[in-house]
Amino acid sequence: MDDKENYTSKENNNTAIPITNNETNDKSKNAQVVYPIIVEGESIGSVILLSKEPNNQMSEVEQKVVQSAASFLGTQMEI
Repeated sequence: MDDKENYTSKENNNTAIPITNNETNDKSKNAQVVYPIIVEGESIGSVILLSKEPNNQMSEVEQKVVQSAASFLGTQMEI
């Protein structure tokens, strides 16, 4: 988030960024997309889309949805 860069796990080959705890505390390989919310050049949070399915992949559609949500939230926070 501090680097103001988006992250998408690719085809479940990359280990997902640990965001939530699971019962076994192991690293899951579920797909995820993370986009920062940027307001006046500062990152104030992020929009995260996680997959519950272990073999799911995030497509360009999911990436664009998360990007749009982060952009919308950033615009609303500037007001």
